[in-house]
Amino acid sequence: MSVGTGGVDDGILSSLRYLFADIIGDDDDTPPCVPENLPEGTEAVVRAGIDRLIDYQSPSYAQLYVDRLCRFIGKPGVDATLLGEIARLMAVRMSYEDPIRIAQLKLTEQESSGDRRKFRIDELIGCLPAVVAEPVLDVLDWLNWARAPVSVKYSNANRWGIRRLRIEAGLKRWRRFSIRYRKERVWVERWLHMIDRSLGKQPQAAPAIIQTASMIEGYGDVYRQGMADWNAIIDSLVKPTFDGALALTDLGSVVTEARAAAMPRPAAVLAQAQDR
Repeated sequence: MSVGTGGVDDGILSSLRYLFADIIGDDDDTPPCVPENLPEGTEAVVRAGIDRLIDYQSPSYAQLYVDRLCRFIGKPGVDATLLGEIARLMAVRMSYEDPIRIAQLKLTEQESSGDRRKFRIDELIGCLPAVVAEPVLDVLDWLNWARAPVSVKYSNANRWGIRRLRIEAGLKRWRRFSIRYRKERVWVERWLHMIDRSLGKQPQAAPAIIQTASMIEGYGDVYRQGMADWNAIIDSLVKPTFDGALALTDLGSVVTEARAAAMPRPAAVLAQAQDR
């Protein structure tokens, strides 16, 4: 029995389309379901996180959020308050503010406006797929240009500005293959791991460790300083305590005090706000 070449060709093309969609992260999967057995009062927070991440990236990205959250549902010591904060802060961190996100948000604004944001060149290049970004960054490092400041205008005030925003927002397809995404993925997993260790070793410290996620926000210098401060607290206080190298019986209070001391200075926050 012979098979027409048209059917074979259609099947190959269909397979290639699905493969390409998977590679670029442009999926049309159905949205993930809200997990079962959520503590009372947390469903709205989780649902908001799912919606946020579908808009930010895709349904499959929102599914990753659900999978991560499920590790804590029903876990001893995790009540509605703790799970709600994990869900809220994880959704915020998984929708980190990169140049692509700023374009996405600008497109949703009802009023026409334009503003400029200041980035470093390596911050812009870091949004591209690693296979493209890494050799470019090597050259920029060699030229000592990687940290050079760049001012980017975001405007929805005219047709050209909107068209450019759509192109920039469309780069979200490649976000999950970028250098920045790789770093954020490592950060989220480490944050969740520290929460998990706290629940087993010092449950009373878990709320403070969960709240450390709020230290990291924005972009540029504010983002880099927040990330550096977070790693300093984890590496010098949290991890040594869990490893038995540091004797802190009230780790939660120490972490809270350290986080308060490391909060961005008003001048730094104001400088970033003035970019907007």
